[in-house]
Amino acid sequence: MKRHLLTAGGGLLGIFLTVVLLESGASVIQARQSAATPEFTLETPDLTDVPDLGDEGMDTGNAEMDRGETVPDDPAQNGTVGDKSIRDIAPEQFGLGEDVTTQPLERIEARQPLSDAVAKPEPELSVLRHPVALAAGLIRFDDGRVLQLDGLVPQDADRTCDDNGKSWPCGAVARTAFRNFLRARALVCAVPKDGWQGTLSTKCSIGNSDPALWLAENGWAEATAGSPLAEAVETAKKSRLGFFGDDPRDFSAPPLDEVTVPGMPDAGTDKIQPDL
Repeated sequence: MKRHLLTAGGGLLGIFLTVVLLESGASVIQARQSAATPEFTLETPDLTDVPDLGDEGMDTGNAEMDRGETVPDDPAQNGTVGDKSIRDIAPEQFGLGEDVTTQPLERIEARQPLSDAVAKPEPELSVLRHPVALAAGLIRFDDGRVLQLDGLVPQDADRTCDDNGKSWPCGAVARTAFRNFLRARALVCAVPKDGWQGTLSTKCSIGNSDPALWLAENGWAEATAGSPLAEAVETAKKSRLGFFGDDPRDFSAPPLDEVTVPGMPDAGTDKIQPDL
């Protein structure tokens, strides 16, 4: 029993001593801070110590007015704002008088070009062999180059036309007609000396015939704006030829599905597909 009382009393005594030490330390710290930072007292001067300036120190700006000088209300009038010069940003013509701005404008001669224009190479006549008609007016040669006859609107071999409510493959028929006209004959065309890339639009001839004119007169072409072939195309339209008429194919004769070659057995017959 006594041992328990001694233990409890010792604990309380330790707590008491700890509190005393903490308070003593706080007092010492506050005393040191007070000694290091002295207190300052704000002193207010007495009004009797302020000198009387009177009217001499109170310059309201009226002195210059009394001397007959004009003080501008707007600081921009004297050409400076905040000690910086004012720059006129208005275009020059706005500062001119009406006697100048109301005069009609005068067209002056254009300046000379800085460099000479590059002259286009003159085309030369060239013989192009082994033509193949891709469409009416569109020709490909054996070297892969493609040519469009000048003055004609490029046509599509898949074009269809209407014949009394029935469509017919007028683009394919026009291509076949153009192939029959060419018959693999060589063309003489005006082409660049160094050749060309892509599709070239130019004029050609086959002997004494103009293939573009032949297409226009037979209605297998449409003329571009300003083309000299426009009159021939209009005549073909009035005559209902080619694209502008009915299907020219003749289906009255029986189709040749099979043709027997003489001297060959029946099993070796060749089937010939009729051309469009």
